Amino acid sequence: MSVDTPSAAATGRPGAGPASGAGAEVEGVVVIFRRVLEAADVAPDSDFFLLGGDSLIATRVLSAIARGYGVELSFEDFLLAPTPEGLAEKITAGR
Repeated sequence: MSVDTPSAAATGRPGAGPASGAGAEVEGVVVIFRRVLEAADVAPDSDFFLLGGDSLIATRVLSAIARGYGVELSFEDFLLAPTPEGLAEKITAGR
């Protein structure tokens, strides 16, 4: 399993694994946050910036989301929803 993108099961895409739905996107974004922030203590409602993230690292999150989910989110999207739950909602809305 690659640590650069969410697992195939976490993407919720057909043929990518058994998981699907918003819960899968939330878990996938949690995995991305953990990787880019090098922090194990990330919950679905964790604020990226309060965990020590900055705008440069946020671009890595956005890139991983685009690769893993095929959805291009803007930095403004990220600022308005800086949690795995919030970004998962934006991913779902962008599909």
